[in-house]
Amino acid sequence: MYTLIGIPQSRAFRPLWMLHELGLEFEYRAEAPQSDPVLRHNPLGKVPVLLVDETPLTDSTAILMYLADRHDAFTRPAGTLDRARQDGVTHFLLDELDAALWTAARHSFILPEERRVPAIKDSLKWEVERALTRLSERLGAHPFLMGDDMTVPDIIAGHCLGWAEVAGFPTGDANLSSYLERLRDRPAYRKAAEAGEV
Repeated sequence: MYTLIGIPQSRAFRPLWMLHELGLEFEYRAEAPQSDPVLRHNPLGKVPVLLVDETPLTDSTAILMYLADRHDAFTRPAGTLDRARQDGVTHFLLDELDAALWTAARHSFILPEERRVPAIKDSLKWEVERALTRLSERLGAHPFLMGDDMTVPDIIAGHCLGWAEVAGFPTGDANLSSYLERLRDRPAYRKAAEAGEV
């Protein structure tokens, strides 16, 4: 039995989407970061938290990979070159897109006001734009980042592209726009989106 904790306007959207893709039964608790229910399972207060038979797992990517490996879906087999390539795409997304968007959010409303550096966002937008160019090249004419089948990196990329859109960051070219539209057309994405604005 899985229990997912975290609001959908956060990285908790990623495992929420994945759980729907897998067609699994799960309990969902929409709790904000740093709330008591979250702190009970993650002393850092961050979401998402996935309870697996009451054992907490944290970090959205770790949760995605656990679910993919456990259910043998949305991933390439561990120990293969294809899996190494998939992991490379995953880390590219985390390093180049997720990190820049998170830094922008921190300097917009998360850090104490006296610690924010609003001017950093111009540099971050430039970084995101460069990363999106490379992402579009990686996608090419394929429907998904690893070819014909959707994998974990597509969930991360779909979430980051939506995050960029909401934050007023570049969202890429027509190739990436079509890609995001394909992802958003998936029934599992729509189910996850029903949990709140994303």
